Amino acid sequence: MKARNKRAPNTAGGADGVAPKADDTALPGTASVPTESIDLQIADVLHAVHYPVNKDHIVETAREAGASNELLAILDGLPEQDYADVDSVTRLLSSNYGPGLSS
Repeated sequence: MKARNKRAPNTAGGADGVAPKADDTALPGTASVPTESIDLQIADVLHAVHYPVNKDHIVETAREAGASNELLAILDGLPEQDYADVDSVTRLLSSNYGPGLSS
């Protein structure tokens, strides 16, 4: 009997390769986070949280939004402190990661 090689269905997207839309449990303003550039992911996540906020809450919000591993690593590298507003986070991110990472 000849073995058949079956491929698992492509769950990353539909037949056209486009990722399916996020479900209704996504955080407001973060539905497309996984498919965005890192700069847009940062902007969406930082605007989805309510300030003041601590680092752990920022990381958790990003994780719930389905952020990339790259973004999760960047946010997890933030100092353990409370952040008063979006600008306090973005200033620190841009000083640590330089040009090419802005909000």
